[in-house]
Amino acid sequence: MEKEITIKSTTGLHASLAAKVVQTASKYAVDIRLIYHDKVVDVKSILGLMSLAIPQGENVKIVAKGDHAAEAIKDIASVLG
Repeated sequence: MEKEITIKSTTGLHASLAAKVVQTASKYAVDIRLIYHDKVVDVKSILGLMSLAIPQGENVKIVAKGDHAAEAIKDIASVLG
């Protein structure tokens, strides 16, 4: 399952937002990846998320596999969007 979203935060994907994303993703026993351009990172890795340096207004894709993938994507999208 996957969903494309736009980063709404005026400072982009910064440290505190990345921490919230990791905290949200860690609630799920689901494999979740974030894709930005040609880079793919594990959403449960704060360093992976920070390495993307995604600015405001950019589109990213969240891809999840597992029993609660839809719920995980919805929660992560709400944090990022």
